[in-house]
Amino acid sequence: MTDALRLSRSRTFPVGVARAFDAVLPLPLPQLFDRRYAALPAIREVRDQDGEWGTVGQTRTIVLADRSTMRETLVSVERPASFGYRIDQVHGPLRPLAASIDGLWAFEKAGTGVRITWSWTVHPSSTATSLLMPALGRMWQGYARQALERLEELLVT
Repeated sequence: MTDALRLSRSRTFPVGVARAFDAVLPLPLPQLFDRRYAALPAIREVRDQDGEWGTVGQTRTIVLADRSTMRETLVSVERPASFGYRIDQVHGPLRPLAASIDGLWAFEKAGTGVRITWSWTVHPSSTATSLLMPALGRMWQGYARQALERLEELLVT
């Protein structure tokens, strides 16, 4: 199998680390990822989630605007520093590209606020599709920028 694609994007917000962590972890995904970017669709709904998102081992089904789905599993919660998840069972246009995705949200003190970094490690489905990883990476950077801009609206107002 080919090397994974590692991506990350950060932004600083004028709120405390714990407050940011506590707001982001349970945030409804359609509220944060409400716009598409290039070929990456918005998230329209989340299904099969039991209770508030925040317990290691929880799973949910993410439904995108193009009706494709993927399963997300919460794999780590280290309050207030980070939480991680794994996306698999990818169906739809991303399926040929990504076998799975490891995601991480990290929170660190930055001056009087917090620096939030969102990272993805994309595990390509095959060597052939690994050739498309740079294009996926460029799209993801725009998608992440939009999400962090939206997060500022949600955290600061």
